[in-house]
Amino acid sequence: MSSGKEYLTFVLDQLSGLDGVSYRAMMGEYLLYVRGRLVGGIYDDRLLVKPTPAALALMPDAPREPPYPGAKAMLLAEDVDSGEFLRELFLAMGNEPEPESHRKANRK
Repeated sequence: MSSGKEYLTFVLDQLSGLDGVSYRAMMGEYLLYVRGRLVGGIYDDRLLVKPTPAALALMPDAPREPPYPGAKAMLLAEDVDSGEFLRELFLAMGNEPEPESHRKANRK
C-alpha cells in the first residue's frame, strides 16, 4: 500500500514555519528531509523517523516499526496532530551532528 498525497500535505502543514523541510516521492511513499538531511518518511500513511539520539530523547517510548518488510525499524511518530511537537522533533533531528560514518565518507 502506498501513502496518500493528503497525508503528506497534512504532515507538511504541521511542519509549516520550519525552514528547510523538503520531501521526495519514492515508489509510492515520501522521504522527508530537513536542510538536505534525511530524517524519516511517510510509509503507508504513517510518519516514521530515524531512531537518532534526538528522536529517541523526544520519543523514548515510541513504537518501532519497519517502513516496509525487511527494513530496519524506525520510530513511529504518533503525535502528528501536534504541529508544535513535530516542528520540535524535526528541528532537533536536523540540528544533530552528522554521524561519524557520513563525515568520513564526505572527506574522500
